[in-house]
Amino acid sequence: MSGEGEDLIPLDPSFGDRFAREKRPPCQLYLISPPVLADDFVETLAAALDAGPVAAFQLRLKAVPDAEVLRWAALLQPVCAARDVAFLVNDRADLAKACGADGVHLGQGDGSVADARALLGATAQIGVTCHASRHLAMEAAEAGADYVAFGAFYDTTTKPSEHRPDASILTWWTTISQLPCVAIGGITPASAAPLVAAGADFIAVSNAVWGHADGAAASVAAFATLLEM
Repeated sequence: MSGEGEDLIPLDPSFGDRFAREKRPPCQLYLISPPVLADDFVETLAAALDAGPVAAFQLRLKAVPDAEVLRWAALLQPVCAARDVAFLVNDRADLAKACGADGVHLGQGDGSVADARALLGATAQIGVTCHASRHLAMEAAEAGADYVAFGAFYDTTTKPSEHRPDASILTWWTTISQLPCVAIGGITPASAAPLVAAGADFIAVSNAVWGHADGAAASVAAFATLLEM
């Protein structure tokens, strides 16, 4: 114990800063494909990606042959690569591997992060659906996921869900983890602001873009205006 009157060693001014949570980048847009792709979707995607900043595009085709997923991947991946947009495949790590995608998004029944990592390699982007569960998010992070996804925050016809997390789950997550979080489910330019304010690192959208009355490019531009505020 120091003697009475002994000078105290001054604290390094940067001491507190080293333990402060790093400032997170601005929220970004994450596009998910419509469930059925029209013949002109290559052009539609290109126009959408040219309309505003997009971080990632996920190819999500359900109940179609693997060959059809790979055919579309071959057409769409170059569109994304030319614009520095990450290209991910939904559910199937094996198909992501086959087409050389940048990563895969896994639902709770789509296999483990460990298996996907072993197949795709250390640099692959692996995301995990965590619904409204803090426990699932913690498990995904511990397993080595690159991001966690919460939702659906609003009613959605793209992927109906009984899960309705409160926006506070995004705030909680960004307080305890530097791992990015994605908000998903029925999000539009009109409803995204509370999720961005709560801490979402990415806003994942599908129908709000591809089903927009003025076209996908108009919707991406509207999201860009919101996210740049």
